[in-house]
Amino acid sequence: MKKIIFMFCVLMFSTLAMARADESGIQLALWNPVQLVNQNYSVGGLRLDLIYGQNYDVRGLDLGFVNRSTGQEDGVQFGFVNMVDDHFYGWQDGVVNVVSGDFVGFQEGDVNSVDGNLCGVQYGLVNMTKGHVKGVQLGFLWNSADEGIDGVQIGIINTAYTLDGIQIGLLNFNKSNIPIGFFPIVNAAF
Repeated sequence: MKKIIFMFCVLMFSTLAMARADESGIQLALWNPVQLVNQNYSVGGLRLDLIYGQNYDVRGLDLGFVNRSTGQEDGVQFGFVNMVDDHFYGWQDGVVNVVSGDFVGFQEGDVNSVDGNLCGVQYGLVNMTKGHVKGVQLGFLWNSADEGIDGVQIGIINTAYTLDGIQIGLLNFNKSNIPIGFFPIVNAAF
């Protein structure tokens, strides 16, 4: 029991020490606006969203049922639904993950969506990136890179505007048609 209390104290101290002067080191939210820190403030450390929490920028560990950052997120975000209105850097894990800006890191969930560019890995049932992908999309059902992919897509259906890499799946579409627009099982362009 003493070890647990000690570890909790160390975690709390390090969380508070991580915060910058313009951030809160800790956030506890039941449902926005029932939360310790106002939604317009940033959190640098630990954010715990019991049902739904919302803040501007979040840096650190973000845990909850529904997590939303109206700014940028840097760190680890675990939840049922994760939403970031700007860029994300780190690891995002949930059933549904939505990033409105660019994504750098590892995104894992049933449905993963990035409106900007992705540099890293998307892993899930459905992976959608509206920008360009540099990395890997591993989707059981469908992978989409609207502006193109430099890397690998593995899934039943793979679509990309341009392909500089390999698509492995039942249906593989390279919309630029360079060198081949459609090829089943394996499609490649370098």
